[in-house]
Amino acid sequence: MRPGFPAYLRALGAALLLLAGLATAQQAGAASFEKLTIETRGGPITFDIELALTPAERAKGLMYRTELAPTGGMLFDFGVDQPVYMWMKNTYIPLDMVFIRADGRIARIAENTTPLSTATIESGGPVRAVLELAGGTARARGIVAGDKVSHRLFVAR
Repeated sequence: MRPGFPAYLRALGAALLLLAGLATAQQAGAASFEKLTIETRGGPITFDIELALTPAERAKGLMYRTELAPTGGMLFDFGVDQPVYMWMKNTYIPLDMVFIRADGRIARIAENTTPLSTATIESGGPVRAVLELAGGTARARGIVAGDKVSHRLFVAR
């Protein structure tokens, strides 16, 4: 808008642009972030994670991303313990896949998965969720099978 327009029209135009931007972000599946903590032998490690809860969100995952923050990640919730099979198709960065049981215990970690691969990465048993972290994070931060993940999705048993 031109500076000569009355203030109320400028304000109205700004409000409409803001609403259009919010609608576009929602349609694009804009991420919301939550905290997740892993209790390791070296102490707690906190991540800012995105949630993949719906089949469409889980199918897309971290595809087409070219970077992932060192403290970022994505948590895939499958709702119940079940065998899980993942792949790296259309995923451009190596990832650590942390397979987590419903009680929050880490069952297995697949480290530095191969970008763009269609090879199946298995949970090795029933799990509730998979946490994807930047490749090499688990080893660098001392995250191992048996560590406890704290997040609202996991209940102590």
